[in-house]
Amino acid sequence: MVSFSNFLTNLISNPNFIFITIIMFGVILLNGWTVAPNAIATCVSTRCLSPKKSMIMSTLCIFFGIFLMTFINSKVAQTIYSLVNFGENANTNLLGLVSALIAIVLWTVLAWKLAIPTSQSHALIAGLSGAAIAMQGGISGINTSEWMKVIYGLIMSTVLGFLAGFCVTKLIEKICKNIDRRKTNNFFRYAQIFGGASMSFMHGAQDGQKFIGVFLLGIAFANGQTGTINFEIPIWLMILCSVLMALGMFIGGDKIIKTVGMKMTKLEVYQGVAVDIASAGCLLVSSVLGIPVSTAHTKSTAVIGVGVSKRLSSVNWKVVKNMILAWIFTFPGCGLLGYFITNILTGCFG
Repeated sequence: MVSFSNFLTNLISNPNFIFITIIMFGVILLNGWTVAPNAIATCVSTRCLSPKKSMIMSTLCIFFGIFLMTFINSKVAQTIYSLVNFGENANTNLLGLVSALIAIVLWTVLAWKLAIPTSQSHALIAGLSGAAIAMQGGISGINTSEWMKVIYGLIMSTVLGFLAGFCVTKLIEKICKNIDRRKTNNFFRYAQIFGGASMSFMHGAQDGQKFIGVFLLGIAFANGQTGTINFEIPIWLMILCSVLMALGMFIGGDKIIKTVGMKMTKLEVYQGVAVDIASAGCLLVSSVLGIPVSTAHTKSTAVIGVGVSKRLSSVNWKVVKNMILAWIFTFPGCGLLGYFITNILTGCFG
């Protein structure tokens, strides 16, 4: 395990360590900026909590999500950690990892500028894969068995997110069919806050673990190691990750909150609850199974499912189309960025 004192010592004396730390901080900050707001989008759009209160709540829940899920099951972080094999040279491996992270930053910033809730998880996986292919000169750098989990996660977040959103909405409507709406409003408002907290918790369990896995890989490379057998996540790194995500949310989360919570479809409070129950449930199942899925992808498909449960015309299909195109192009786009940036950096510094 990397102790905090060891981290600070390396941060002062090891240039490679400083470099990878700065880039990782930037990537995690961007996750909070562009992806973490998905967790509280419905909570804000249904006006159950103000943006500021939602972000404070989300920060605490993200930390507990990372903390508790890591102790229960750190399979997601281990999956990302062992997704690719850069090679046996720690210095060139570090260049490959840096290239992947630069690709993620470029892709994520572009998506944020367009206010599209793209998946940073998919960008991370694509960037790492593109860099590994460049390092190894072929697909031998890809761990096929781990990559299959990514495919399963893509299917799970799309199909289950949509179906769960649709079915949970219909179930709530059936249960509350003969109950005066005014009597249920207070219950659903509290349920919506709980749902936002649950989504933030699962965001930490999923995305927090992913980036911690990459950070530990970068630390190993910076210290001249090509990997490590002992996979332990220190508490200080969990705290650091959740604080950086929170800072990102406070800086620029408004655009994504508006797109997911307001522009795709208009949600009533009980529908916002259905979105959060559906997406948090899907994330919980995938985390326990060690399958890396996208928080943004799962939440967005659940929102679509809830919208469709009313009627097809209630969904803003133009926004959905742009979002789906972003998802489709993320794997090849970010993968190619990772590939070309790796070739450039290894050509200059390798």
